[in-house]
Amino acid sequence: MADNSKKDKVKTAVALGYDPNEDGAPKVIASGKGALADKIIEQAKENKIPVHEDDKLADTLSRLEIGEMIPPELYEVVAEVLVFVDAMDKIKAKDKKK
Repeated sequence: MADNSKKDKVKTAVALGYDPNEDGAPKVIASGKGALADKIIEQAKENKIPVHEDDKLADTLSRLEIGEMIPPELYEVVAEVLVFVDAMDKIKAKDKKK
């Protein structure tokens, strides 16, 4: 998930989903600006889904349609986000065991 919240810009949020057994690449599962972006971020936090903030990535991903897979030129940057999310999940799992 990417979040963009500059002073003069409208907030943009994009949620990605990826199922390696079904999808060839991560795909957009939600996207919105303004109040809808706030709702997407709120839902992510309520469901304990990590939120990654990246203005440029959010703007680029927001141009894709819901259900559309990310293009190959975004694989590397999205892979970095997925590594971040995986690391956050592992930290949370470790904290729960304590």
